[in-house]
Amino acid sequence: MVAGDPILKQGQLAKRAFMTIPSSDPSSGNNSAITIDDVRLTLPSQSAPVEILKGISLDIISGTTVGIVGPSGSGKTSLLMVMAGLERATSGSVLIAGQDLQVADEATLAELRLRDIGIVFQSFHLVPTMTALENVALPLEFAGDPAAFARAERALDDVGLTHRLGHFPAQLSGGEQQRVALARAVVHRPRILLADEPTGNLDAASGKLVVEQLFALSADAGVTLVLITHDAGLAARCERVVEIGDGCIVGDRMAAVSPAALEVAS
Repeated sequence: MVAGDPILKQGQLAKRAFMTIPSSDPSSGNNSAITIDDVRLTLPSQSAPVEILKGISLDIISGTTVGIVGPSGSGKTSLLMVMAGLERATSGSVLIAGQDLQVADEATLAELRLRDIGIVFQSFHLVPTMTALENVALPLEFAGDPAAFARAERALDDVGLTHRLGHFPAQLSGGEQQRVALARAVVHRPRILLADEPTGNLDAASGKLVVEQLFALSADAGVTLVLITHDAGLAARCERVVEIGDGCIVGDRMAAVSPAALEVAS
């Protein structure tokens, strides 16, 4: 697993790899954003190795929304970490945006996250010494984008925080911090958005606002949204709901039929 702050770490690594890997071609005929096959994750412990994921297989179509639910300790967050390339599976196959994560080095994984993946963490992971604008611009700066701050300002405007550009995380409410984190996750226009309990640390009103903006931003950009949540009602807003129990998929149902799914079916 990547040590230290995940945002700073991925930027430092990607500086060495940026623009050296060709983007996956959405016209290549493969309409899957995420393909996981027989993934197992075993982590060491003082007593004995602990099997966290036990043969997970999952295919997620580009442009769809998927809610992943299950009790605490079921393996939901570990699965998201594997999808993000922040945890390497012990065995199995993990293809994300056309990239085989099992053979990718850390610099390649970091570049993939800067290019194709946005991540919204439950605990925000904002840099405390940076303003809201600087936090959102950070991944673009690592990528060498000369318009980093202009794009970051537009992203903050999209989540209703234009009046908070110069504020530090400690000066923001929990809901505002999560909206900054959401703006940072989508500022580079990723193809895949991973959200881990994005409302877990928020009050009901702030959580509702973040959820509305999360779905709106993903719909506007046409990105694939994978949402980890304990909230069955929130998961039901997704087109597909996958239930995890004891490291295995124990349920998988379509809540609605998306245009992307109809395209594949045809």
